[in-house]
Amino acid sequence: MEKYLGESYKKLGFGYMRLPRKDGRFDVEAVNEMVDEFMSHGFSYYDTSYIYEGSEVALCESLVKRHPRDSFQIATKLSLHTVTAAEQQEERLQTSLSRLGVEYVDFYLIHAMSEDSARMAEEFGTWEFLRGVKERGLAKHIGFSFHGTPELLDDVLTKHPEAEMVQLQINYLDWDNPEVESRRCYEIARKHNKPVSIMEPTKGGLLAGGESEVTELFKKANPDVSTASWAFRFVGELDGLITALSGMENIGQIRDNAATFENFKPLSAEEHALIAKAVEIINSTPRIPCTGCRYCVPNCPKNIQIPMFIEIYNTFLVHRQKSSSGYKYASMSSFGTSPAECVKCRVCEKHCPQKIEISDVLAKLVGELESVKGDYIVQ
Repeated sequence: MEKYLGESYKKLGFGYMRLPRKDGRFDVEAVNEMVDEFMSHGFSYYDTSYIYEGSEVALCESLVKRHPRDSFQIATKLSLHTVTAAEQQEERLQTSLSRLGVEYVDFYLIHAMSEDSARMAEEFGTWEFLRGVKERGLAKHIGFSFHGTPELLDDVLTKHPEAEMVQLQINYLDWDNPEVESRRCYEIARKHNKPVSIMEPTKGGLLAGGESEVTELFKKANPDVSTASWAFRFVGELDGLITALSGMENIGQIRDNAATFENFKPLSAEEHALIAKAVEIINSTPRIPCTGCRYCVPNCPKNIQIPMFIEIYNTFLVHRQKSSSGYKYASMSSFGTSPAECVKCRVCEKHCPQKIEISDVLAKLVGELESVKGDYIVQ
C-alpha cells in the first residue's frame, strides 16, 4: 500500500458512475476522450462497482481494452444486498472480473458497509471470502466502503484488521455534520492505521459550483480557480490519503481537477475560515420544511415519493446545481413516478402537518430539473 501513499502518487481518482450520456446511453467517444485525458496527467485510479449499471463494462471498453494493464488501478465492490447465499459472492466476483475484462482488480471492497451489511458479512463469511480472493491473486488489496457510525467503523476495524483500506465519505460540509460524522470516521480509520480513499469530496457535485452564494464567496476570494477546487484541497491535504474520487462527467472537469492536484496547495488558515463560512451559509439557507413524515404518500393517487423529491428540491435550493440534483432527480424518477405526473389534486396537502403547498413545490422542481432528466438515464 505504501506506493499509493507516497508524494509521487497522483491522488485524484476517477469515479465511474456519472459518465456522459448521449440519447440516454453512454457516450463512448466522450468517455474514451476523458480516460485518455485522465491518463495523460499521470492519474490512474478508477472506481466502479458490481451494482453501477453498465459501469464495469464501460470501464472495460474505454480503459482495459485501450491501455496497458500495468498503467492503471481498478477498485470494484461486492454489494452484499444483492447476495442471499454465501456462494453467490464468488459469482459476483467472477461477473465483475468478466465485465471488466481483467484477471485481477487492485482493490476489492465490500460495498457501502452499514449495520446491515456488517451483519451480513459475518453471516456470509465475507471476510474469509475476501482473504481468499487476495490469496488467489484475484485482488491485490481488500477493504470496504463505509456508510455508518464511527462506533461501527471502530468495531469492524477491530474485528477485521485484514482490511487494508477504507473508503469514506468526506467533504467539508460533512466533516462535522452530526449525521455523517466524517471527521470522527476519518480519525478512527487513522487510529487503526488504515489509509483511506475518499468518496463524495464534492458531495455528489453539490460543492462543485452553481449559482449559489457559496460560489460567489469563493469566486470573490479567488476568481482564478473553480469552486470544486476548494473541496478537493480540503480533502487532498488529509494524511493517509490513497485517492480522492470524482465522478467526473466531462473532460473539462478532468482538466480542472487535474490542475488542482498537479499544483496542489494546502489550505491556509484564512482559506479554512472561508470554508467554515461556506458551511455556515449552506446550513442557514431556507428550505421547504418537510419532516419526512410521509403522511402525504399513501394519499397520492400517483404514488409519488413526495418527501424524497422535496429533499432533492431542498438540495437544489441550497446549491443551485442542476448536474448533481438532476442526476438524483432522474434516479428517483426511474424507480417510481416522476413529479411531472402530479395531477395537482392537492389531496396530499390536506394530510401535510407542515401545511406545505406540495403541488406548487413539485411544479417548481419539475420546472428546474425535468428538462435535464434525460441526460442521466441509461436506457
